[in-house]
Amino acid sequence: MEFLTVRAGLPESTHEVSILATDADGNDLYRSGDPERPVFYRSAVKPLQATVALEAGLDLPAEHLAVACASHGGWPAHLAIVRSILTDCGLDERALRCPAVWPLSSGARDLQIRRGIRTPRRIFHNCSGKHAAMLGACIAQGWPTDSYLDPAHPLQQRIVDAVEAATGIRPEPVGVDGCGAPTMRGSVRGLARAFASLSSSKRFATATGAISRFPSLVADNARADGVLGRWWGGPVKVGAEGQVGVGRHGIGIAAKATAGGSEVAVAAVIAVARELGLVSDAMFAGLALQSAPPVLGGGIPVGALTRN
Repeated sequence: MEFLTVRAGLPESTHEVSILATDADGNDLYRSGDPERPVFYRSAVKPLQATVALEAGLDLPAEHLAVACASHGGWPAHLAIVRSILTDCGLDERALRCPAVWPLSSGARDLQIRRGIRTPRRIFHNCSGKHAAMLGACIAQGWPTDSYLDPAHPLQQRIVDAVEAATGIRPEPVGVDGCGAPTMRGSVRGLARAFASLSSSKRFATATGAISRFPSLVADNARADGVLGRWWGGPVKVGAEGQVGVGRHGIGIAAKATAGGSEVAVAAVIAVARELGLVSDAMFAGLALQSAPPVLGGGIPVGALTRN
């Protein structure tokens, strides 16, 4: 699938997307590009990682579980939930092993600066909820917490097994994600299978319910994936470098934008879901800015991202 960035009628750039839609039985419903190309899933499989934490004995209310699955913007609501997960486990943000950064959302970053914060913090990281849940799982099992990011750690080994079960692909050798956690290896096909599983398997129902109910905790409302989550009615999750997975009624759709643009990947998923009858006219109207993101000139729309 190909998209064009068009400014004042002139195509300025081309965006290739590999995308696959599959059902829970593994039947391909739509395919374009190279869905077999090896990729790292990055944050797109956070619902699977959070499920492993639950299975290890971590008990989280739905809002907290949504943040455990999130690539959050670092707003006060997100930070309060991460702190609560840690506090309930007898820990604080010093236990986190994700890098100290500013919030992903520029608005949240500016808010912290206005509050007098002058240095980055680990809890601001968009993956801090995932890390807090991993630490909670370690506490529940009596596993070591200092080494929870080591690929040989029992928690990470369970995550590898869960990702293999959901994707049908052994996700090794693992890489290192931006947050320092192991990132699973696979393909667009594997990610589509995972979201078909997320939307149909009882094993993942708790995580799926949380991210479906609280998309604004999983992603900021202003981001393309956050807006899609409000309309979709099922799991939606992006990963770094232009990946996104969505699932509903046992159908999983996954996309990888070759150039790494998440807005392009979201637009591709909306287009395919529309073709498959999973996006109503009302939903499509509500997702107009996400299906064809505007190109701005002088602060006003002068073009759009369009499907070629």
